[in-house]
Amino acid sequence: MGYVKNNKLILKDVMKLALPAIGEMSLYMIVWTVDSIMIGKYGGKDALSAVGMSSQFLYTFVDILIAIGLSVALTSIIARAYGSKNYQKGDEYATHGIILTSVIAITLTLVFYLFCQDILKFCGAKGNVLNLGIKYMRIASIAIFFNMFLTSLNGILRGIGNTFIPFIASGILVLVNLLLDWLLIFGIGGCPELGVEGAAIATMIANIIALSYIVIYFKVKSRIKPRIRYVKNVTFKKISDLLKLAIPSGMQEGAFSICRLINSMMILTLGEVAFAANHITVSIESISFMPGWGVAVAATSLIGQRIGEKDYEGAREYGRMCLILGVLIMGLCGILFLVFSEVIANVFIQENQVDVLKSAKLCIMIASIEQIPTAISMIAGGALKGAGDTKTPFLVSLFSNWVIRMPLMILAVMVFKLDITVIWWITSIQWTIDAILMLRYYKLKFVPLKINKRKVQ
Repeated sequence: MGYVKNNKLILKDVMKLALPAIGEMSLYMIVWTVDSIMIGKYGGKDALSAVGMSSQFLYTFVDILIAIGLSVALTSIIARAYGSKNYQKGDEYATHGIILTSVIAITLTLVFYLFCQDILKFCGAKGNVLNLGIKYMRIASIAIFFNMFLTSLNGILRGIGNTFIPFIASGILVLVNLLLDWLLIFGIGGCPELGVEGAAIATMIANIIALSYIVIYFKVKSRIKPRIRYVKNVTFKKISDLLKLAIPSGMQEGAFSICRLINSMMILTLGEVAFAANHITVSIESISFMPGWGVAVAATSLIGQRIGEKDYEGAREYGRMCLILGVLIMGLCGILFLVFSEVIANVFIQENQVDVLKSAKLCIMIASIEQIPTAISMIAGGALKGAGDTKTPFLVSLFSNWVIRMPLMILAVMVFKLDITVIWWITSIQWTIDAILMLRYYKLKFVPLKINKRKVQ
């Protein structure tokens, strides 16, 4: 009975952090998905391809450097500082994290704004897709400036076990974005009809408002926060500590996202029908990733805090519960993909574009296979990051994406010009191998008797 009760308490703690995190990221993905739906309904495959290519390029680098890089490093370090009740240490690392965010945000925004045409041409965009993409990307590059600060501040909150406030911020962002999407894309209620530019403006304003809410919360209530007095005491050691975690974590995302970006560029050579079908499938699959991501966030935070408290057995139990929960939820997503693939595909594109609908339906069905492997990979990786190990998830991702997926994609797309459905079979193989390797390393790290100060730092 004691063991069962303990499991219930662990599940409650995991759900307390995971549910808001799942809700937060699901809402963010709803913004991207609704943008895609409205743009698809407004401008068809040209507009959909333009927004899809632009946003994928922008967020690939934001994810690498901030969302999965610096933000995860902040969560990991601050979780352990919070668990050991060293709040000053948490404040100092939070301040250093925001300084790094400022440098990255300014640099990326300038590069994307000034060189958007060259970037899109490099990605293979041309004609109307290129023109629409430039309009969208220039405005969206400003939106991501604010989004990067929002993401880093959310990483700090997750480190102290607060996933609820980031969830509220995402709710604000989504409500504002959806309203402005409707008004500015289609020109409703006397607003100008701006199409893809309207979608980008809506995203920018929504990010500014959500960031303002988070800044106010930090100023008034957060136990650990960036503080001005630590700005003049910046140390190379603390910057180095963050980068030692952020670089491998970001490189893990880079191994995946850059591979996927190159794959998208390859798929564009198969034609606009194939690219639009792929974009639809990526959009809906990205929503299904959110439960796995949310539980992975809970694993990073809870395991980091347990390690800060030197409760290593507790860290192992939280990791086990996170894995079980994530597999169950994403397994359900897989079933929904398989059963309702046609309904899902119909939401994203004009009904008369039959070829796109047919291809997207088949791709979504194939994507159902990779849901459970994806959950295992994400959550086992999140557990390792909570223990301060961001290098292993990077190495696994590097192998599965660049040794397995990329060569197969080159053969399928560039050599044999195979159907888009073959691409999703390759993706399923890659995620399965990734999950097997990640689970293996997770078990090596978290088996009892091996959890000690030497193994988990």
